[in-house]
Amino acid sequence: MVSQASAVSRPRLGWTLGLTSLAFFMVSLDLLVVINALPAIRQDFGASLETLQWTVSAYVLAYAASITTAAALGDRYGRRRLFAIGLVAFALASGSCALAPNAGVLIAARVVQGIGAGVIMPISLTILTSAAPPDKRGTLVGLWGGIAGLAVASGSLVGGALTQGLSWHWIFWVNVPIGLSGAALSLWRLPESKGAPTRLDLVAVALVSSGATGIVLGLVRATDLGWGSAETIISLVVGLLLMAAFIAWENRVSEPMLPLRLFRSTTFTAANAVGFFMIAGLTASAFLTAQFFQLGLGYSPVETGIRLLPWTATPLVVAPLAGALSDRLGRRPVMFVGLILNAVGLGWYSLIAGAGAAYFPSILTLAVAGIGLSMALPVTPTAALGAVAMQDIGKASGVNSTLQRFGSAFGVAIVTSVFASYGSLTSSAALTAGYRPAMAACALMALVGALAALGVGKPRKLVAVPGAQEAVMTAPAPVVASAAALERLA
Repeated sequence: MVSQASAVSRPRLGWTLGLTSLAFFMVSLDLLVVINALPAIRQDFGASLETLQWTVSAYVLAYAASITTAAALGDRYGRRRLFAIGLVAFALASGSCALAPNAGVLIAARVVQGIGAGVIMPISLTILTSAAPPDKRGTLVGLWGGIAGLAVASGSLVGGALTQGLSWHWIFWVNVPIGLSGAALSLWRLPESKGAPTRLDLVAVALVSSGATGIVLGLVRATDLGWGSAETIISLVVGLLLMAAFIAWENRVSEPMLPLRLFRSTTFTAANAVGFFMIAGLTASAFLTAQFFQLGLGYSPVETGIRLLPWTATPLVVAPLAGALSDRLGRRPVMFVGLILNAVGLGWYSLIAGAGAAYFPSILTLAVAGIGLSMALPVTPTAALGAVAMQDIGKASGVNSTLQRFGSAFGVAIVTSVFASYGSLTSSAALTAGYRPAMAACALMALVGALAALGVGKPRKLVAVPGAQEAVMTAPAPVVASAAALERLA
């Protein structure tokens, strides 16, 4: 029998790579362009720091909650169909963001955007790997993942250019024609594929999403109401109880969304802890720094994007080299040294940041942080996936990606609370006063990630088992190291 991959013609494979990569680029770009536009959004809506935080957190929470369910739905009902639905949802939600009359509507539209992104990311990879011949799969997935590096490098600059040249609304408008045309072309040009139907654990999705939202809401409300307020305490307690209920539920179902047995591996647990704190520090520092450069230092959105390039562009150069280095030296030393450099760079910048600091010495510290982060980025998912059996790679990849997105929301919530305790957005001096300790908190997150990396051991030897190839091909997050790592920045 001719395999599905070998039956795909060269022109069809070109369309598959092009459409899945374009969709992935759009999703990867979105978070960074929004972060650079936050000061303009705040000015238009008169939004508080808490509201700005939810424009990021609402997106990443919905994104995280959708990944595993989207992969299961694609396997059951058809990946091409679900991919097109995700593109349409993302495009229409983007249009709603652009038309939002107030911050509340914008945040609601960002939730739908996040759900669309959570569908697009895992399904795009699965469509590509299912269509690619085995001898070309690694190259094609590497190209797909490299698109995320381009989005990371250009995101802040693109967001600044659109915000300054047109308006912040255009960071969302550009997604509409791309998403709708991509959906139409996908139904026309992409091959359809399905996987082994899996049980949809909607109870688990509801529990983990509600629990994470409760915890993040408690951290956010602590910014305005204080840690001792009833609302803060109730939100945190309810969130923790829901997370405990999620763990209990996963222990009793036959086909859990999160197989808790995976965490019996010290390496798997440690690698996921690394990813959680690494992305928490990354998203939080990007969230703060884009605003600090514009509101605290007086740079325009375009100037901010250009001046951040020594920080944001490092994954393009460093991540591939770090992945190769980890094959020679092992995962643990590269992750540990990388996150120590990241912590040093962020901590150093927190000491010298301010209106009187010269640009080049200051940006050197962020470049050090970027180099360190880029060392850990490709190695962390590789370490997590290398700790599980081949038949578990799909679910392990989904766990890794989901936890990193929850890390994004956690990191932004923590640093916002720290910022509000020491400063405010009312003046440049007040912003700097809050920015410095908040960036120190980002450095601390990187340091915690570095300590967690010490628990990462050698990868286990994967033994081929029936269904293993399908498990790899339906993985809801990239399995190739550089692809997986660069995607985490989205």
